[in-house]
Amino acid sequence: MSRDYFGSLASPVETAEIKKDERNMATEGPAVRRVQVAEHPRLLKLKEMFNSKFGSVPKFYVRAPGRVNIIGEHIDYCGYSVLPVAVEQDMLIAVEPVKTHVLQLANTNPLYPDFSTSANNIQIDKTKPLWHNYFLCGFKGIQEHFGLSDLTGMNCLVDGNIPPSSGLSSSSALVCCAGLVTLTVLGMNLSKVELAEICAKSEHYIGTEGGGMDQSISFLAEEGTAKLIEFSPLRATDVKLPSGAVFVIANSCVEMNKAATSHFNIRVMECRLAAKLLAKHKCLPWEEVLRLEEVQAKLGVSLEEMLLITEDTLHSEPYGPEEICRCLGISLQELKTQILSPNTQDVLTFKLYQRAKHVYSEAARVLQFKKICEEAPDNTVQLLGELMNQSHVSCRDMYECSCPELDQLVDICRKFGAQGSRLTGAGWGGCTVSIVPADKLSSFLANVHEVYYQRSNRSLVPEKQSLFATKPGGGALVFLEA
Repeated sequence: MSRDYFGSLASPVETAEIKKDERNMATEGPAVRRVQVAEHPRLLKLKEMFNSKFGSVPKFYVRAPGRVNIIGEHIDYCGYSVLPVAVEQDMLIAVEPVKTHVLQLANTNPLYPDFSTSANNIQIDKTKPLWHNYFLCGFKGIQEHFGLSDLTGMNCLVDGNIPPSSGLSSSSALVCCAGLVTLTVLGMNLSKVELAEICAKSEHYIGTEGGGMDQSISFLAEEGTAKLIEFSPLRATDVKLPSGAVFVIANSCVEMNKAATSHFNIRVMECRLAAKLLAKHKCLPWEEVLRLEEVQAKLGVSLEEMLLITEDTLHSEPYGPEEICRCLGISLQELKTQILSPNTQDVLTFKLYQRAKHVYSEAARVLQFKKICEEAPDNTVQLLGELMNQSHVSCRDMYECSCPELDQLVDICRKFGAQGSRLTGAGWGGCTVSIVPADKLSSFLANVHEVYYQRSNRSLVPEKQSLFATKPGGGALVFLEA
């Protein structure tokens, strides 16, 4: 497989200078690297396309990677730690600041039309998750963070090789890339942690009530290691993955756009409501509780105890809005205006028990996964695989974020040698991630390719985008032409 695109760009050219002590991560900004553009075919092609589009050359380039979440699905927005790695697929943007106040955006993919707007009047249409709106989220996040009103314009050409709507976080990578582009144009400085927090918050402009995992790993990733990402305060800890196994991504070829569907935001609200009902039952100040993790923290109990409390407190039948109002002692109007997000106000059933059970059990699996990686017993790969399998079952049955194609793909991956396989990303389509013993990799890839992709029209999707081994890549960077 050719690693010519950014694999070479993000290689550890200046690792000694860049890889500083982890304690510095809170203060250190993204690395700036000087590169010979002519030596990197993807950058060179982008520079040439930029020149033919805008009649000038880029002043700098920014890349931000996508990610695969190894374990810890749908729990970042509940306050719990997750365990992602950055993939080598990324968003790459060529940038030229201009004297006008016009933001001109173009994409190397002809499916994504050009867009231009005033840099001082950013409007983001939540009803249409168009590609340029993700750029505008990052731009607006930085603009608002510094309280700036008179912004310079820029010409930007975007080149992404993360498959869209695949659960590998192409949208967040674009938000992060745009945030770093804007910061660089302004000549301002922010740490990776600050950038991640700003970009996580600003992605909400598009209507997705996500947590901060995708933006955090895009900035905090380091080559060769997974990261345990914890929230409030945001921090990242290295997790060394086992050397005898490879993580393989397989695309179900079912697309799911989080911002275009309500599934995702309904799950966020179900978790919020479950947290409030659990808090009320335990006589905690439920009005201020938003996340399931806060209930655990306030009670000072273990995740296992939270599972028992969930069993005792919540019933498995769906809750209607009226019952939730009775439990909390509030009116329907208060529920809709003070708790639910605008796009979930008309939902009639909420599965609180199932969602809370998934979150607390998945949060425990993340911690077990990290512990096994640290202790590295002889059967590490088998134990990690079992946790990944349990995660998929919980996502499928308790969180109901799988789909028939993902379930089929997970079964095929396990059949052909994966010790564990699960959906990754939001679900309802997108990708699976599997842990495969290194000595079984080539037969695994051949068999999965034949059974899932070749026996259907799915082989129309380019193979390198649908089935590939991945290794932990580095985070967002700024490139200057040497």
